[in-house]
Amino acid sequence: MKSFLNLLPRARSLAPSCPSRALVLIAALALPLALGPRAGAQEADPVIARVNGMDIKASDVAIAEEDIGANLQQMPPESRREYLTTYITDMLLVAKAAEAKKLADNTDFKQRLAYYRNKILMDTLLQSEAKAATSDAAMHQLYDEATKQMTGQQEVRARHILVKTEDEAKAIIAELKNGSDFAELAKQKSTDPGAAEGGDLGYFPKEEMVPEFAEAAFKLDKGQISEPVHTRFGWHVIKVEDKRDRQVPPFEQVRDQLATHLVRKAQAEMITKLRADAKIERLEAPAQQPAQQPAQPAKP
Repeated sequence: MKSFLNLLPRARSLAPSCPSRALVLIAALALPLALGPRAGAQEADPVIARVNGMDIKASDVAIAEEDIGANLQQMPPESRREYLTTYITDMLLVAKAAEAKKLADNTDFKQRLAYYRNKILMDTLLQSEAKAATSDAAMHQLYDEATKQMTGQQEVRARHILVKTEDEAKAIIAELKNGSDFAELAKQKSTDPGAAEGGDLGYFPKEEMVPEFAEAAFKLDKGQISEPVHTRFGWHVIKVEDKRDRQVPPFEQVRDQLATHLVRKAQAEMITKLRADAKIERLEAPAQQPAQQPAQPAKP
Protein backbone atom coordinates (compact mmCIF):
# COMPACT_ATOMS: atom_id res chain seq x y z
CA MET A 1 0.00 0.00 0.00
CA LYS A 2 1.66 3.16 -1.22
CA SER A 3 0.35 5.30 1.63
CA PHE A 4 1.24 2.95 4.48
CA LEU A 5 4.24 4.93 5.73
CA ASN A 6 2.77 8.38 5.05
CA LEU A 7 1.89 8.34 8.75
CA LEU A 8 5.53 8.32 9.75
CA PRO A 9 8.08 11.17 9.64
CA ARG A 10 9.91 11.33 6.32
CA ALA A 11 13.68 10.98 6.15
CA ARG A 12 15.83 12.33 3.36
CA SER A 13 17.20 9.60 1.14
CA LEU A 14 20.92 9.02 1.44
CA ALA A 15 20.85 5.48 0.13
CA PRO A 16 24.04 4.68 -1.78
CA SER A 17 23.79 3.93 -5.43
CA CYS A 18 25.28 0.80 -6.91
CA PRO A 19 29.09 0.72 -6.55
CA SER A 20 30.59 3.04 -9.12
CA ARG A 21 32.84 2.17 -12.01
CA ALA A 22 35.68 3.46 -9.87
CA LEU A 23 35.35 0.34 -7.69
CA VAL A 24 36.46 -1.81 -10.59
CA LEU A 25 39.15 0.72 -11.54
CA ILE A 26 40.69 0.61 -8.08
CA ALA A 27 40.54 -3.18 -7.95
CA ALA A 28 42.25 -3.33 -11.34
CA LEU A 29 45.06 -1.15 -10.09
CA ALA A 30 45.60 -3.59 -7.20
CA LEU A 31 45.08 -1.01 -4.46
CA PRO A 32 44.40 -2.33 -0.97
CA LEU A 33 40.66 -1.84 -0.52
CA ALA A 34 38.95 -3.89 2.18
CA LEU A 35 35.65 -5.28 0.94
CA GLY A 36 34.74 -6.98 4.20
CA PRO A 37 32.68 -10.16 4.01
CA ARG A 38 31.94 -9.88 0.27
CA ALA A 39 34.82 -12.15 -0.70
CA GLY A 40 34.22 -14.67 2.04
CA ALA A 41 36.56 -17.54 2.77
CA GLN A 42 39.22 -18.48 0.23
CA GLU A 43 37.42 -21.62 -0.88
CA ALA A 44 34.23 -19.61 -1.46
CA ASP A 45 36.03 -17.16 -3.74
CA PRO A 46 37.81 -19.27 -6.34
CA VAL A 47 40.28 -17.93 -8.88
CA ILE A 48 38.57 -18.24 -12.26
CA ALA A 49 41.28 -16.78 -14.53
CA ARG A 50 44.80 -15.36 -14.51
CA VAL A 51 46.20 -12.51 -16.58
CA ASN A 52 50.00 -12.37 -16.62
CA GLY A 53 49.97 -13.94 -13.15
CA MET A 54 47.25 -11.65 -11.75
CA ASP A 55 44.28 -13.55 -10.31
CA ILE A 56 40.69 -12.86 -11.33
CA LYS A 57 38.39 -14.19 -8.61
CA ALA A 58 34.68 -14.88 -8.54
CA SER A 59 34.28 -11.83 -6.29
CA ASP A 60 35.92 -9.66 -8.97
CA VAL A 61 33.28 -10.80 -11.44
CA ALA A 62 30.57 -9.98 -8.90
CA ILE A 63 31.95 -6.46 -8.50
CA ALA A 64 32.12 -6.01 -12.27
CA GLU A 65 28.51 -7.14 -12.55
CA GLU A 66 27.46 -4.50 -10.03
CA ASP A 67 29.30 -1.95 -12.14
CA ILE A 68 28.09 -2.78 -15.66
CA GLY A 69 25.57 -5.58 -15.18
CA ALA A 70 22.58 -3.32 -15.85
CA ASN A 71 23.70 -3.16 -19.49
CA LEU A 72 23.89 -6.96 -19.78
CA GLN A 73 20.45 -7.98 -18.54
CA GLN A 74 19.44 -9.51 -21.86
CA MET A 75 22.40 -11.93 -21.81
CA PRO A 76 22.02 -15.50 -20.53
CA PRO A 77 23.89 -16.01 -17.22
CA GLU A 78 26.79 -17.97 -18.74
CA SER A 79 27.28 -15.46 -21.55
CA ARG A 80 27.14 -12.60 -19.05
CA ARG A 81 29.79 -14.26 -16.85
CA GLU A 82 32.04 -14.80 -19.87
CA TYR A 83 31.61 -11.18 -20.93
CA LEU A 84 32.45 -9.90 -17.44
CA THR A 85 35.54 -12.09 -17.21
CA THR A 86 36.75 -10.74 -20.55
CA TYR A 87 35.95 -7.21 -19.39
CA ILE A 88 38.11 -7.62 -16.28
CA THR A 89 40.88 -9.25 -18.34
CA ASP A 90 40.98 -6.29 -20.73
CA MET A 91 40.81 -3.84 -17.84
CA LEU A 92 43.83 -5.42 -16.13
CA LEU A 93 45.81 -5.38 -19.36
CA VAL A 94 44.96 -1.74 -20.09
CA ALA A 95 45.62 -0.73 -16.48
CA LYS A 96 49.08 -2.33 -16.58
CA ALA A 97 49.80 -0.54 -19.85
CA ALA A 98 48.76 2.72 -18.19
CA GLU A 99 51.10 2.02 -15.27
CA ALA A 100 53.94 1.40 -17.70
CA LYS A 101 53.34 4.87 -19.13
CA LYS A 102 53.51 6.33 -15.59
CA LEU A 103 49.93 7.54 -15.80
CA ALA A 104 49.46 6.63 -12.14
CA ASP A 105 51.86 9.47 -11.30
CA ASN A 106 49.62 12.00 -13.05
CA THR A 107 48.20 14.65 -10.70
CA ASP A 108 44.74 14.41 -12.23
CA PHE A 109 44.76 10.62 -11.78
CA LYS A 110 45.76 10.91 -8.12
CA GLN A 111 43.02 13.45 -7.48
CA ARG A 112 40.37 11.26 -9.10
CA LEU A 113 41.69 8.22 -7.23
CA ALA A 114 41.36 10.04 -3.91
CA TYR A 115 37.83 11.12 -4.80
CA TYR A 116 36.68 7.61 -5.74
CA ARG A 117 38.37 6.10 -2.68
CA ASN A 118 36.38 8.46 -0.47
CA LYS A 119 33.18 7.73 -2.37
CA ILE A 120 33.60 3.97 -1.96
CA LEU A 121 34.35 4.37 1.75
CA MET A 122 31.21 6.47 2.07
CA ASP A 123 29.12 3.90 0.20
CA THR A 124 30.53 1.09 2.32
CA LEU A 125 29.68 2.84 5.59
CA LEU A 126 26.20 3.79 4.38
CA GLN A 127 25.59 0.18 3.40
CA SER A 128 26.76 -0.90 6.84
CA GLU A 129 24.36 1.54 8.49
CA ALA A 130 21.56 0.28 6.26
CA LYS A 131 22.19 -3.32 7.25
CA ALA A 132 22.28 -2.47 10.96
CA ALA A 133 19.05 -0.46 10.71
CA THR A 134 16.94 -3.12 9.04
CA SER A 135 16.81 -5.86 11.63
CA ASP A 136 13.58 -7.83 11.90
CA ALA A 137 12.99 -6.32 15.35
CA ALA A 138 13.33 -2.76 14.04
CA MET A 139 11.02 -3.41 11.10
CA HIS A 140 8.37 -5.03 13.28
CA GLN A 141 8.55 -2.12 15.73
CA LEU A 142 8.05 0.38 12.90
CA TYR A 143 5.20 -1.72 11.50
CA ASP A 144 3.48 -1.74 14.89
CA GLU A 145 3.84 2.05 15.22
CA ALA A 146 2.33 2.64 11.79
CA THR A 147 -0.54 0.22 12.18
CA LYS A 148 -1.53 1.68 15.57
CA GLN A 149 -2.02 5.06 13.88
CA MET A 150 -4.32 3.44 11.31
CA THR A 151 -6.76 2.17 13.92
CA GLY A 152 -10.15 3.83 13.57
CA GLN A 153 -9.31 5.61 10.32
CA GLN A 154 -11.63 5.39 7.37
CA GLU A 155 -10.87 4.95 3.70
CA VAL A 156 -13.10 5.55 0.74
CA ARG A 157 -13.40 3.90 -2.64
CA ALA A 158 -14.43 6.49 -5.21
CA ARG A 159 -14.65 7.24 -8.90
CA HIS A 160 -14.23 10.67 -10.42
CA ILE A 161 -14.61 12.50 -13.70
CA LEU A 162 -12.13 15.33 -14.29
CA VAL A 163 -12.97 18.17 -16.71
CA LYS A 164 -11.66 21.68 -17.36
CA THR A 165 -14.65 23.84 -16.45
CA GLU A 166 -17.43 24.01 -13.89
CA ASP A 167 -20.03 24.10 -16.65
CA GLU A 168 -18.73 20.79 -18.02
CA ALA A 169 -18.93 19.28 -14.53
CA LYS A 170 -22.54 20.52 -14.10
CA ALA A 171 -23.50 19.05 -17.47
CA ILE A 172 -22.07 15.67 -16.42
CA ILE A 173 -24.02 15.75 -13.17
CA ALA A 174 -27.18 16.43 -15.17
CA GLU A 175 -26.48 13.39 -17.35
CA LEU A 176 -25.94 11.25 -14.26
CA LYS A 177 -29.25 12.40 -12.79
CA ASN A 178 -30.88 11.32 -16.05
CA GLY A 179 -29.55 7.79 -15.57
CA SER A 180 -26.19 7.77 -17.36
CA ASP A 181 -23.62 5.31 -16.05
CA PHE A 182 -20.81 7.01 -14.12
CA ALA A 183 -18.05 4.66 -15.29
CA GLU A 184 -19.06 5.03 -18.94
CA LEU A 185 -19.17 8.81 -18.70
CA ALA A 186 -15.72 8.78 -17.09
CA LYS A 187 -14.34 6.77 -20.01
CA GLN A 188 -15.90 9.18 -22.50
CA LYS A 189 -15.31 12.57 -20.90
CA SER A 190 -12.74 12.49 -18.10
CA THR A 191 -9.29 13.95 -18.81
CA ASP A 192 -7.74 11.99 -15.93
CA PRO A 193 -5.34 9.12 -16.82
CA GLY A 194 -7.64 6.77 -14.90
CA ALA A 195 -10.53 7.42 -17.28
CA ALA A 196 -10.00 4.08 -19.00
CA GLU A 197 -10.84 2.34 -15.70
CA GLY A 198 -14.07 4.30 -15.39
CA GLY A 199 -12.41 6.85 -13.11
CA ASP A 200 -11.94 4.25 -10.37
CA LEU A 201 -9.45 5.47 -7.75
CA GLY A 202 -9.65 2.39 -5.56
CA TYR A 203 -9.58 2.76 -1.77
CA PHE A 204 -7.68 5.70 -0.31
CA PRO A 205 -7.29 7.43 3.08
CA LYS A 206 -8.08 11.11 3.43
CA GLU A 207 -4.48 12.34 3.44
CA GLU A 208 -3.69 10.69 0.12
CA MET A 209 -5.72 13.17 -1.95
CA VAL A 210 -5.61 16.93 -2.38
CA PRO A 211 -7.58 18.57 0.46
CA GLU A 212 -10.54 19.85 -1.57
CA PHE A 213 -11.08 16.46 -3.18
CA ALA A 214 -10.67 14.54 0.08
CA GLU A 215 -13.07 16.79 2.00
CA ALA A 216 -15.77 16.33 -0.63
CA ALA A 217 -15.29 12.58 -0.99
CA PHE A 218 -15.35 11.82 2.73
CA LYS A 219 -18.55 13.84 3.27
CA LEU A 220 -20.45 11.72 0.75
CA ASP A 221 -22.34 8.59 1.67
CA LYS A 222 -21.98 5.38 -0.28
CA GLY A 223 -23.59 5.77 -3.71
CA GLN A 224 -23.77 9.59 -3.56
CA ILE A 225 -22.46 11.92 -6.27
CA SER A 226 -20.85 15.25 -5.45
CA GLU A 227 -21.49 18.72 -6.75
CA PRO A 228 -18.60 20.10 -8.87
CA VAL A 229 -15.37 20.11 -6.85
CA HIS A 230 -12.54 22.43 -7.85
CA THR A 231 -8.86 21.58 -7.32
CA ARG A 232 -5.69 22.74 -9.02
CA PHE A 233 -6.18 19.91 -11.53
CA GLY A 234 -9.58 21.10 -12.72
CA TRP A 235 -13.21 20.32 -11.88
CA HIS A 236 -14.21 16.93 -10.50
CA VAL A 237 -17.44 15.01 -10.20
CA ILE A 238 -17.01 12.36 -7.48
CA LYS A 239 -18.98 9.22 -6.76
CA VAL A 240 -18.35 7.25 -3.57
CA GLU A 241 -18.60 3.52 -4.18
CA ASP A 242 -17.78 2.30 -0.67
CA LYS A 243 -16.50 3.25 2.77
CA ARG A 244 -14.71 1.04 5.25
CA ASP A 245 -12.25 1.04 8.13
CA ARG A 246 -8.74 1.42 6.87
CA GLN A 247 -7.21 -1.94 6.08
CA VAL A 248 -3.90 -2.88 7.70
CA PRO A 249 -1.59 -4.51 5.14
CA PRO A 250 0.25 -7.71 6.12
CA PHE A 251 3.80 -7.18 7.34
CA GLU A 252 5.35 -8.97 4.36
CA GLN A 253 3.44 -6.80 1.91
CA VAL A 254 5.09 -3.63 3.24
CA ARG A 255 8.43 -5.10 4.30
CA ASP A 256 10.34 -3.26 1.57
CA GLN A 257 8.72 0.06 2.49
CA LEU A 258 9.65 -0.47 6.13
CA ALA A 259 13.26 -1.25 5.21
CA THR A 260 13.52 1.81 2.94
CA HIS A 261 12.18 4.08 5.68
CA LEU A 262 14.60 2.72 8.27
CA VAL A 263 17.58 2.95 5.91
CA ARG A 264 16.85 6.57 5.02
CA LYS A 265 16.32 7.51 8.65
CA ALA A 266 19.53 5.84 9.88
CA GLN A 267 21.66 7.28 7.10
CA ALA A 268 20.20 10.77 7.44
CA GLU A 269 20.80 10.75 11.20
CA MET A 270 24.40 9.63 10.73
CA ILE A 271 25.13 12.35 8.14
CA THR A 272 23.45 14.99 10.31
CA LYS A 273 25.57 14.03 13.31
CA LEU A 274 28.79 13.99 11.29
CA ARG A 275 28.04 17.46 9.95
CA ALA A 276 27.20 18.76 13.40
CA ASP A 277 30.51 17.46 14.81
CA ALA A 278 32.63 18.68 11.89
CA LYS A 279 34.28 22.03 11.21
CA ILE A 280 33.11 22.80 7.67
CA GLU A 281 34.45 25.91 5.95
CA ARG A 282 33.03 27.17 2.66
CA LEU A 283 35.61 29.44 1.02
CA GLU A 284 33.31 30.63 -1.72
CA ALA A 285 29.89 32.16 -1.45
CA PRO A 286 27.20 29.48 -1.70
CA ALA A 287 24.83 29.72 -4.64
CA GLN A 288 21.59 31.49 -3.84
CA GLN A 289 18.90 28.91 -3.23
CA PRO A 290 15.50 29.30 -4.92
CA ALA A 291 12.55 29.98 -2.65
CA GLN A 292 11.29 26.80 -1.01
CA GLN A 293 8.19 25.52 -2.75
CA PRO A 294 5.46 23.96 -0.60
CA ALA A 295 5.00 20.25 -0.97
CA GLN A 296 2.48 19.42 -3.66
CA PRO A 297 -0.50 17.36 -2.56
CA ALA A 298 -1.19 14.06 -4.24
CA LYS A 299 -3.26 14.01 -7.40
CA PRO A 300 -6.58 12.21 -7.22
